[in-house]
Amino acid sequence: MITKLDLYRVFCQVAKSKSFSKASKELYMTQPAVSQSIMQLERELDIRLFNRTTKGVVLTNEGKLLFEYINSAINLINAGEEKILEFKDLTMGELKIGVGDTISKYFLLPYLEKFHNKYPNLKFKIINGTTIELCSLIKSGEIDIAICNLPINDGSLEVIPCGEVRDIFVCGEKYNDLTRDKVSIEDIVRYPLIFLEPSSNSRKYVEKFMLSKGIKISPEFELGSFDLLLEFARINLGIACVVKEFSKEYLEKGLLYEINISEEIPSRSIGICHLKSVPLSIASTKFVEILED
Repeated sequence: MITKLDLYRVFCQVAKSKSFSKASKELYMTQPAVSQSIMQLERELDIRLFNRTTKGVVLTNEGKLLFEYINSAINLINAGEEKILEFKDLTMGELKIGVGDTISKYFLLPYLEKFHNKYPNLKFKIINGTTIELCSLIKSGEIDIAICNLPINDGSLEVIPCGEVRDIFVCGEKYNDLTRDKVSIEDIVRYPLIFLEPSSNSRKYVEKFMLSKGIKISPEFELGSFDLLLEFARINLGIACVVKEFSKEYLEKGLLYEINISEEIPSRSIGICHLKSVPLSIASTKFVEILED
């Protein structure tokens, strides 16, 4: 007897494949069985889910809406089934981590190495994205945990701080005179500024701090890459706001200089995020323990 869940699994595969015949191969079902399943689901919901064309099928507007919910639900179910397998002494399974490019490069790599050496049979799936994108992926069940810039204000997520970072201003040789004495934030904004794009959590944090001092910024350069911040400052295009812990190589080699501002930007945290309503898998728990250490 085919269950409602079975029908939804068929529905999702047809939506992804855009073809009954392709979906039947993926599901190891006959094409008539797939077609009958979709017809049964449409009857039960009393709504048309697909438009049939000579090239295959496409979702109706109602079908698109249903797919968003059902696909997320099935991803969560699949995640739950995968977590059960991980109970076998962590000898199998997959750890799906969401992380931004900068945190991945400058913070996460040593912890991934340590975890892999301890549990070599576990697979890693690393998905890069913005903090907003990663929070959405957690909720849809596509990743187990995310490593993000804090703060994150979302009641559905559990947030565990695992490291502190500090935002600073740096410059190249052209503006090196700014490093001799303390400089006020008011003076900093008179120079060409180099910041991350407005959607970045790091940018929002610094911008909020500066607004609290009555200072509104209007950067000359807004970039999508932390590495570009360092390079733009190095070639004297302006004053860049960067994370000190992620800029050590440039600072130690004398490629960039830290500007000593009169009022330091308060340090902030990098944190681990996961869904409150779904218990962490054993693999995720062990990885979080390594991060917290």
